[in-house]
Parts: sequence; structure tokens; C-alpha cells
Amino acid sequence: QVHLVESGGGLVQAGGSLRLSCAASGGTFGNYAMGWFRQAPGKEREFVSAVSWTGGGTMYADSVKGRFTISRDNAKRTLYLQMNSLKPEDTAVYYCAADGRLWRGPSASREVYDYWGQGTQVTVSS
Repeated sequence: QVHLVESGGGLVQAGGSLRLSCAASGGTFGNYAMGWFRQAPGKEREFVSAVSWTGGGTMYADSVKGRFTISRDNAKRTLYLQMNSLKPEDTAVYYCAADGRLWRGPSASREVYDYWGQGTQVTVSS
């Protein structure tokens, strides 16, 4: 069983930056592809970014491409999401997720992720 805990959310003005972290315990973090998703009030949970188990492959939603960067530190069992040039439409609860299948590439599909964190709120004011 993998337990994921997100942190780093908060309130920021448009144009600002935040770095989200996702600390993992249990399981073999270094063998799992990881992803970030977000959910705004009244909307479906949507894909933001994903990274392969090695860290060498990444994917981004078009809406965040060029502004967000996903990375991982397998020694620290931690996933990151650097968010720059934030916009009010980035406001959402951000969730990290782990693909429990081993040694996979990044995926934008919610269905492949077996483990989810509790989420961290990001609010961007205009």
C-alpha cells in the first residue's frame, strides 16, 4: 500500500509561483509512474502532468505546458510540481497519484492510477 501526502499549496497572485510536493511512504516509489491531477469546484478531476518511473519521460496538459514542470527525487520518495506564471484558472485542489503497475511511462488516464493523496488547495487571485 502506498500513502501519498501533498503539500505546498496556498494562495498566490496571478503570475506567481508555487511548488507542490508529494511525499510517498510504503510501496516502492522509485518503480511507479506518478501523476498530478486537479479538480476545480463543480468540475471533473483533470490531468495536469505525469512522469515515468525513471523520471525520463514526462507529459503535460496543454493548459499548463511551458508553465509547470514535474520532477521526482526517488531517493527522497518525493514528487514535485513547479508551477510558474499561475493564472486564476489554475485554482483547484491538486492531487498526486501513483500508478501501482511497475516500470511504466507517464499516463494522462485517471484509471491507471491506483493510489491518491488527499489533495492540496491552490488558489490564484487575479
